[in-house]
Amino acid sequence: MMDYTDRHNRFFLRLFSPYILLYTEMITASAIIHGDRSRLLSYHQVEHPVAIQLGGSDPEMLYTAAKICAEYGYDEINLNCGCPSDRVRSGSFGACLMAEPALVAECVSALCSASHLPVTVKHRTGIDQQEVYEVFREFAHVQINAGADALIVHARNAWLQGLSPKQNREIPPLKYDWVYRLKCDFPDTEIIINGGIRSLDSASQHLAKVDGVMLGREPCQNPFMLQAVNQKIFNVNDEEMPTRASILHRLYPYLETQLSQGIPLSRMIRHLTGLYRGEPGARCWRRYLSEHGNKRNATIDVFCQAEKLLAEVEAGL
Repeated sequence: MMDYTDRHNRFFLRLFSPYILLYTEMITASAIIHGDRSRLLSYHQVEHPVAIQLGGSDPEMLYTAAKICAEYGYDEINLNCGCPSDRVRSGSFGACLMAEPALVAECVSALCSASHLPVTVKHRTGIDQQEVYEVFREFAHVQINAGADALIVHARNAWLQGLSPKQNREIPPLKYDWVYRLKCDFPDTEIIINGGIRSLDSASQHLAKVDGVMLGREPCQNPFMLQAVNQKIFNVNDEEMPTRASILHRLYPYLETQLSQGIPLSRMIRHLTGLYRGEPGARCWRRYLSEHGNKRNATIDVFCQAEKLLAEVEAGL
């Protein structure tokens, strides 16, 4: 997700499980070709498996960008056909591409020919007031025929007029049944569901009908929801479930390394404000990190002091 799933966020979320597949922010093909590739594409090796999400509608540019991404060692190439923002739409990519399935198929074919990596498409159930399942099914069918290895479906329409990106995540009704039906129609294609899934229990229910679940904003706002992901989703029971403190202490060496390389703590701290969400002292934690972690010369001591505050709250002091 743009402005969320940067490399610091991905490193942090990886600490919860070695099995989850992480996605980058959407990066445009033109930015990769003409911009600072090291800044845009570099990542920590611990992030694997990690997929690169591309934005674009020019098959040749996407081909070139995908070749570059393959050289960087990503594990999957994902094409975004689901983002409804005005900025994305003005660049002729994102959700508006669902109106042009043949063009998307050309893009998918170009991505497939660029490398050996799996190519996936993230899209919606439709755009605007399109409420005919067969139109949604046909879009999916065209991409599968073009070579898409998997479809990741945000189970809502994207309303391109009249709604903000935030409203587009909340107002259009969820159509999980369409995604289940799509899996029945294309049993040999991996179908992954996304949208409105806020717990591992909900994810488990979806997995009875589709191949995978994509979690978006919930882990960013409430990362500790992933605590039991190994046990509940991947059926791995030989590891102790992490605590909030253990996750933090495993993260500290990474933060120290980044600070030594000149990365300000403010770039990393925003991903950690929700770690204690729902717990006593969560408000104190967020406030302390926000007030002190964004200072110019903030160090790892900010977390040490925030942990002391939490301990005092738990002790009733």
